[in-house]
Amino acid sequence: MINLTAAWIGFALGAVSGAIPGLFFHNVDWLGGYASWPRRLIRLAHISFFGIGFLNLGMGLTCRVLEMEVQTASVLMLVGAVLMPTVCYLSAFRPLFRHLFFIPAGSILLSIILFIERMV
Repeated sequence: MINLTAAWIGFALGAVSGAIPGLFFHNVDWLGGYASWPRRLIRLAHISFFGIGFLNLGMGLTCRVLEMEVQTASVLMLVGAVLMPTVCYLSAFRPLFRHLFFIPAGSILLSIILFIERMV
């Protein structure tokens, strides 16, 4: 159930995180222009809310249909859902934080591996 809740929270945060920067996107020089590092990372954070939200939704619904529990995989997916946009936003303004992307990416990858392993 926690993954379903996380999915919908992620979708809501994705909408908000797109709406706020969307107020400024008309300015071609905003955050250094369309191709600038900060602007790209803000877009990545925005889409990560939706993308990882869909992963949480898929995990939650699959667990319901198959009546299975995947506690470790679930926690790892939640860690990724929180840390991916966080690292994106931190990296947008302090590029040194880009070295932390392996944590949310690895967490999500390990979650998926454990989830598949549990299904088989």
